[in-house]
Amino acid sequence: MKHFIVSPFVPEKMTALLRGLLRRDEGQSLVEYVLIIALVSIVLVASLNALGAAIVAVPIAAVVAAL
Repeated sequence: MKHFIVSPFVPEKMTALLRGLLRRDEGQSLVEYVLIIALVSIVLVASLNALGAAIVAVPIAAVVAAL
């Protein structure tokens, strides 16, 4: 196992890394995709809850006979 020696310049390196991450735009599109997926998921769950009772009420024999 390697032992890592912490350099006294670690805080400066970390702040430089964080500044670089905050300036990049790639993360914004990822967040937008996550928000879209979350919204679609919420709509799907709500629609399945609304249609759940109607789907359960269909008798299986009627579906089999229709096939």
